[in-house]
Amino acid sequence: MYNKVSAAPANRKMLRFITAGGVDDGKSTLIGRLLYDSKSIFEDQMEHIVRSGKRLGRRETDLSLLTDGLRAEREQGITIDVAYRYFSTPKRKFIIADAPGHVQYTRNMVTGASTADAAVILVNSQTGAVEQTARHLFIVSLLGIKHVVFCINKMDIRKWSEECFRETETRLFNMANRLYFAETVCIPISAKYGDNVVDKSANMPWYRGKTFLETIEDINIKKDDTSCKKRFPVQTVIRPDTEEYNCRRRYAGMVAGGTFRRGDAIVVLPSMQKSKIKSIDVFSGNIDECTEGESVAITLEDDIDVSRGCMIVGTDCLPSASYNINAVICWFNERPPKYGVRYVVRSNTNETRCIIKGINCKFNVNTLGMGSSDNNIVMNDIADIDIITAKPLFFDSYTKNRTTGSLILIDEATNETVAAGMIS
Repeated sequence: MYNKVSAAPANRKMLRFITAGGVDDGKSTLIGRLLYDSKSIFEDQMEHIVRSGKRLGRRETDLSLLTDGLRAEREQGITIDVAYRYFSTPKRKFIIADAPGHVQYTRNMVTGASTADAAVILVNSQTGAVEQTARHLFIVSLLGIKHVVFCINKMDIRKWSEECFRETETRLFNMANRLYFAETVCIPISAKYGDNVVDKSANMPWYRGKTFLETIEDINIKKDDTSCKKRFPVQTVIRPDTEEYNCRRRYAGMVAGGTFRRGDAIVVLPSMQKSKIKSIDVFSGNIDECTEGESVAITLEDDIDVSRGCMIVGTDCLPSASYNINAVICWFNERPPKYGVRYVVRSNTNETRCIIKGINCKFNVNTLGMGSSDNNIVMNDIADIDIITAKPLFFDSYTKNRTTGSLILIDEATNETVAAGMIS
C-alpha cells in the first residue's frame, strides 16, 4: 500500500518550502496527507503512526503524527520545533520545513524559512486570515521568499462553500499585494480528507485550479545572478601531513555565491592579499570548478595568512565592509535588547563583538509595514536597528545574497542566540 521513497534524478531541481500558519490550522496534517497520498511513506512509518494514534486515543488515523516528533507535540497536538521531511515525485525533489504556529515559537519559524524557496501558509476557513497569518506573511517577505501558496484548509467544515473561499482569498491577496511577491496562489483544501492536496476534489467542482502537489511541482524558482559575486567563507583550515598533498594548506567551507574555477584570481578578506586558485578538492578528488552550495576545499598558489572567518572572493566584485551595520532583526529572547551592552555578532564564519547603537523603528505586523511609535522590543518583535562592531564585517545586502547578508546576535553572558537579522 505504501511505496518505498524512490531516488529522484540528480538533474531535477530541488524545492525547499516551509509550511506556516496559526495553531491547529492543519500544517502537519497537510504534510502527512501529502506524503500519504503521494505514496511517500514507508510501511513501518505508517504502522508507527497508527500505534501512536491509538495510544493517544485518536479515533481516526492522525497523519499529523508523521511530522510531530516530540512527545510534547504529540500529546498537545501542536508543532513546537521545526520538523524537516524529504520526499520526491517523478517531477521534483522536495525538502519540507514544518514550522510551529504558536506566537512564542515564531523564532523557530524564522529559522525554517531562512533557507526556503517558497512558503505555504495555511489559513483556517473558520477564522480566515488572523494576526499570525499577517505575521508569517511579513516574515516571509522580509526573508526574501518570492513564492507564496495559501491553502485555505478545513473546507469540509464550511460545507465546501465557494463564497467562504472567495472571501478569504480576496483578503489574502490584498495582504500579499502590499508585500510585492512574485507569485501568490490560493487553494481550497481539506488536509484531513485529502481534497485538492494530491487529487482533485469531487466536493469542490467550482475550483478549477491546480492541486497543492501540482502547484509546488510547477513553482519556478529563479535564483539571483551571483555569477560575478564569488563568495567563499572559510570554515576551517586543513593541513594534511602526507606526501600526496605536500603539506599544503587547504581552506574548507561552502561556496556562498558565484562559481570558482581553477586558476581564478582571488582576494582574501580582510587582509586584501591576492592569489590564484591552485586546486579545488572534494572527497572524490580534484574538480575544475565549484558553485554555490557546494562544500569544497580550496588550495591557493601563494602561502598567505588565511584562517576561519576569512572570506575568499573574486577580484572583480568585492563585498561591502563596515563597522556600522544596519539590519532588520527578529528578536528571539525574553529579555529586551539593551543599548551599550556587548553582544557577539556572527555572519557566516566571521565573528566579532558589537553593541546596539539604536533602534530606528519597530515593524507593525498588523499593517504589514513600519509605523509603530513604540520602539520597546520584546520577544518576536521585528525591528530595524543599527549596530557598531569591534572589527569590520564584510557582507552583501540580504536581498542580493541570503548567505553573506545574514547575521545572528548572541548574548555574551549566556551564549544564547537573541536575534537573527538581514543586513540592509
